[in-house]
Amino acid sequence: MDAANTWSSLAFVAAGLWIVARRRRPGDGAEAPSAARTRVALGVLAVGIGLGSVVQHGPAPAWNPVVHDPPLLGAYALVAADAVADLTGRRLRTWWWLAPTLADAVLAAVSPAASIVAQGTASVVAVVAILLRAVARPALRPRLLTALVVLGVGALIGLVEPWGHVAWHVLAAAAIVIAAPAVGRRGTG
Repeated sequence: MDAANTWSSLAFVAAGLWIVARRRRPGDGAEAPSAARTRVALGVLAVGIGLGSVVQHGPAPAWNPVVHDPPLLGAYALVAADAVADLTGRRLRTWWWLAPTLADAVLAAVSPAASIVAQGTASVVAVVAILLRAVARPALRPRLLTALVVLGVGALIGLVEPWGHVAWHVLAAAAIVIAAPAVGRRGTG
């Protein structure tokens, strides 16, 4: 099953490359350079999630949490910080999501179990921030709620063995692609 998990991890790489390639799509609010940069960051994190997951499910060296965990926490932190910036009318600061990502790299090296807890916490914060943003921004609501539903279905299927984690990889990558056009958008009622 690890071979299937390894290969399905590449869904994140494909998702990240797709996001980077489409970062400035007309009409999706990415005309601003800051929105495009934020989407590039999300795309790079998605690629990192995929590569880290390939390392975790493939060769699985003892240090795999250091490459697997930070991009995942970083993606959660980025979408949460982006939602907070939008909801508060503030400019997104890179350190809002980069600092927790770098801290998780240290945490993953020192205590992989604590890194898993940090990822779980970041995921809850991200989901709550996205839900609040969906309520406040009707124009983004369908996209954000669809992304959350796809992610939720992936999480539930992920509990089923032996193929659940494979499905989770694909559905979580799809959720990132679905949510990406909302990242960087501001004040869209």
